[in-house]
Amino acid sequence: MLGEIFQNDYRILWATSGEKALQIARSKIPDLILLDIMMPSMDGYKVCEKLRKDDFTQSIPVIFVTALEQTQYEMTGLESGAVDYLTKPINPGIAKLRVRNHLQLKQARDQLERLADTDGLTDIPNRRYFDQRMIQEWYRALRTQSFLSLLIADIDFFKAFNDSYGHLVGDKCLKRLTKTLSENLVRATDMVARYGGEEFVCLLPNTDHKGLYLIGEKLRHAVSALKIPHRNSKVADHVTLSLGGATMVPDSGRNPEELLKIADQNLYKAKKEGRNRLIQS
Repeated sequence: MLGEIFQNDYRILWATSGEKALQIARSKIPDLILLDIMMPSMDGYKVCEKLRKDDFTQSIPVIFVTALEQTQYEMTGLESGAVDYLTKPINPGIAKLRVRNHLQLKQARDQLERLADTDGLTDIPNRRYFDQRMIQEWYRALRTQSFLSLLIADIDFFKAFNDSYGHLVGDKCLKRLTKTLSENLVRATDMVARYGGEEFVCLLPNTDHKGLYLIGEKLRHAVSALKIPHRNSKVADHVTLSLGGATMVPDSGRNPEELLKIADQNLYKAKKEGRNRLIQS
């Protein structure tokens, strides 16, 4: 019945158990979940609690669908993280309005989050968003025992660039570099963020040492190919990048900060050894 109500307005995914619902929610990240309370093996309350504890699904709004109308059941549902209730028998008109209202609220919230997670100048993810994604990808790689790689890129002698050409030209340079870096990260899972000032960070899931080298060199050459004039650079007559990279398979004895620290140390080495190069480990 719910399928018939919503099939002409939304794309619907079905699950017939709590376990399956959690799998779909984590892999597809739906915009809203209609969740029955009375289910075998794992009831709706437990499913909702698990959704709220997962970084990937905790922001998905959940509407309980139930024949239980007593106040105590409603309180239990709201305490477990649901945003609303639909009681059986389902009234199609009310169901459509409640789903529409909660989707509109979620869209507004998502837009605010995007603004909070985006660098105002370059329009790419900012440090705040990177920190969140770093933790998520670290624990994903820990679960799957897969490689996680990281690049920190720094524009060589950028202070001298700003002093020579002015901050407006410096801002244009940052925008051009950002566009180039983003265009050269072709996988949907790869991410470039502005780390601060003239530093950028690239998060590369499922990328081993060889893959990190190929991507790092690709980015370095792409920026060099822009041939943005830099008369005060000590390594070239145009803007260049120094990069530090790190790769590891996470284990329970380590933390995400270690990967970041190694990449930062390698960036320091790249600068010390002459800049316009990639150092990784």
